[in-house]
Amino acid sequence: MQIISTNIAKPTTIVWNGKNVTTGIYKKPTKTAIYLGKEDVKDDEVTDRKHHGGVFKACYLFSADHYPYWRNLYPNLEWTYGMLGENLTVEGLNEKELCIGDIYKVGNALVQITQPREPCYKFGVKFGSTNVLKQFIDYGYPGTYVRVLQEGTVSIGDVFKLVEKAKNSITTFQFFELLFSKAKNKNHIRLILNNDALPQRKRDKIKAYL
Repeated sequence: MQIISTNIAKPTTIVWNGKNVTTGIYKKPTKTAIYLGKEDVKDDEVTDRKHHGGVFKACYLFSADHYPYWRNLYPNLEWTYGMLGENLTVEGLNEKELCIGDIYKVGNALVQITQPREPCYKFGVKFGSTNVLKQFIDYGYPGTYVRVLQEGTVSIGDVFKLVEKAKNSITTFQFFELLFSKAKNKNHIRLILNNDALPQRKRDKIKAYL
């Protein structure tokens, strides 16, 4: 996995249900290294701290490999990396191989795979269609948030080097499927109940399906 774009956002105001809402989803590529902090990316707009940023969502990664799929669905949008709201556009990121709890060294930072992105209404506003929310869920490749274990800078060209593989875990793809499927895989639920790479509230919520 290799970073091919680093992206940050300035505050952008959108109109939703007749109200002005500030968002950081409109990320644009930068030409310089970015700094991964414990709870967010330095100089990146994180307005809604209830749902974005924080220890378990410090930085969002999305795979460059899936850009052709989305460009094909929405050819009339202005496409640049960061379009999916990611801080890091990563070539070779595969949600079917990344496990929750995996630890990677990238640039000067040490990061841990935490949870997939769950799309919200702001994603629909950006794409000009609420249909994109269901399309995102059905496609099944949501990218992943990471926890920053060691703060540091990352740059275009930096490669993710596996430091520690999570034991008794499930992939990001499987967890995303678990979140949205009607028939929950109970074996998958049991595997993540004690995985501290996920916030406790997330584990408690999914535990209710056992």
